[in-house]
Amino acid sequence: MSAWVAREHHRFEAAGKPFVYLVPSAAIFALDDAADSVLRTLSARPYTREELAIVLGGATAVGRARSASTLDADSLDAAIAELTRVQAIGKAAAPVAPTPKVIPLAPFPLTTMVLNVTNQCNLSCTYCYEYGEDKIVDTENGKQPKFMSEETARESVDFMLKESGSNKLAHITFFGGETLLNFPVLRKTIAYAKQRAAEVGKDVDFSLTTNATLLKPEIIEFLAEERVGVTISIDGPREVQDKFRVFQNGTGSYDIVAPKIKELLRRHRSRPIGARVTLTSGKMDVKRIYQHLTEEIGFWEVGFAPVTTSPNRAHAISDGGYDEMLSQFRDLAYEFLETTVAGRHHGFSNVKETLEELHKGVSKAFPCGAGLGLLGVATDGDVALCHRFAGSDAHQLGTVRDGIDRQAQQTFLEQHHIANKTDCHTCWARPLCSGGCYHEAHTRYGETTHPNLHYCNWIRGWTDVCLRIYGELSERNPAFLAQFDDEEMKELVS
Repeated sequence: MSAWVAREHHRFEAAGKPFVYLVPSAAIFALDDAADSVLRTLSARPYTREELAIVLGGATAVGRARSASTLDADSLDAAIAELTRVQAIGKAAAPVAPTPKVIPLAPFPLTTMVLNVTNQCNLSCTYCYEYGEDKIVDTENGKQPKFMSEETARESVDFMLKESGSNKLAHITFFGGETLLNFPVLRKTIAYAKQRAAEVGKDVDFSLTTNATLLKPEIIEFLAEERVGVTISIDGPREVQDKFRVFQNGTGSYDIVAPKIKELLRRHRSRPIGARVTLTSGKMDVKRIYQHLTEEIGFWEVGFAPVTTSPNRAHAISDGGYDEMLSQFRDLAYEFLETTVAGRHHGFSNVKETLEELHKGVSKAFPCGAGLGLLGVATDGDVALCHRFAGSDAHQLGTVRDGIDRQAQQTFLEQHHIANKTDCHTCWARPLCSGGCYHEAHTRYGETTHPNLHYCNWIRGWTDVCLRIYGELSERNPAFLAQFDDEEMKELVS
C-alpha cells in the first residue's frame, strides 16, 4: 500500500497554535492538533495509512495501548483528507510536479517608471553604490549627460503612458543622484505628465527619493500641493548619519537635513513620508534609529536595508552582522506586533510590506518588478532594468524614443527566472525572495543571475519572524490583515 509523505512546507507556531506555510502555493494555514500530528509525523519519513494509525493511535497494535490523547480513525482520516486537499501531503509514489517556468507575455504593462533626472549628487556617502568603488556607470566622465533635459523627460512621460497599456494609473518616481538637483525639470515633468495623462484618460502618481539637503520652502510647498510621495534617505541620529552621509569636504549632513525634514513633515501631510535607512558594518542599534526617526524627527514609517557592496569593503556586513541585524529586526518586529494588536500605528515598514505579501500569497518567479513592470530611465533616455542600472549599456532594455527592446526583455526574463537558480530550489523562503536583488548579485558576484547566497540565512530567519507575526495577528487582530484585502480590491477596481 502506498505511503503518504509531507510536501514542501515550513511549520511555525504563533499565538500558541501551530501553523504551516506551504511553499509551492505560498498559502498559510492554522493546524488543528490532528493535522499537526500527521504533518509532523510525515515530515520525518513516509508512512502508510495503517502505520500512521499505529503511530498516532488511530488503531491499536498488538501489545500497544491507546492513550487518551491519540487520534481515532475518523480524526486521522479527516486530517489526511484536509492536508491532501491543501497539498501539504501527498502520495509518496506520485511525482511532484516541477514549478512551471512561466514567462509573462509581452508586452507586459509598465506600472512604475523610475526617472533618473540626474546622476550627480551633492553628498559623498562612503558606501554609495553609484559613486563609490562598486559603481557600474561612470557618472563623472561617462557618455550620459549629468542632468536630464526637459525634452528627454517629456519623451519619458510619453513612453510611460504608452507602455502602461490598459492600466489607468501610472507611477513615476523621480530619482538621482540627488533628485532635487534637477528640480526645475522635475516640476515641469509633473505638469506635463498630468496634462498628457488627462488627454489619454489616465492618472499619474508621483514620488521621489531625496537626501533632504536641498529642501527649501518653495520646494516643500510644491511637493505638498502636488501630493508627491517622498522618501528620505537618512541613517539615524547625528552620530550615525554623519558617519557615512557626508558632503565632499567630509562635513556631516545631519544638522543640515534635520530641520528641513521637520519642516517637510509639518507642511506635507497629504501622504505619509518615510525614511530609508542603510545599515552597515559595526555596531547597529536598529531600535534606537527607529525611535529617533519616528519620535524625534516625526517620520510616519521607517524602512531598513543592508548596504549593497562588495564583501571586502570596510562597511560590508559580515555573516555575524546579518545575525545581529536579524536579532534587532526581530525585537522591533515584536514591538510592531504589540503596538498593532493594541490598535495603534507602528512604522516599521519592513514588517508591514512582508505581511502584505504573505497575506496575498505572493510567490515570485522574479525577485522584483525590475525589467518587467518597473524600468529605470537614465538621463539620456536609455531604459534599464531599474534605477540602479540606469546608464549601463550591459543592462539596457531600450530607449524612451524607440520603446522597449522586447527581445532583450524576453532574454532577461528567461535567464533570471527562479527555475534557473538551482541553489533556491530547496529553500522554503523562495516564494518571497526568488534569489534576491539583481543589483546586489551584480555587486557581490559579478552577475545579475546569481542568487544572493550571502544572506540566505538572514532571509529565512526574517521570513520566519514575519510568519509568526502574521499568525499572531490572524488570532489577535485580524482586522489589520484585512486591510490588505481592501488594498487589493482597490487595485482591481482602479
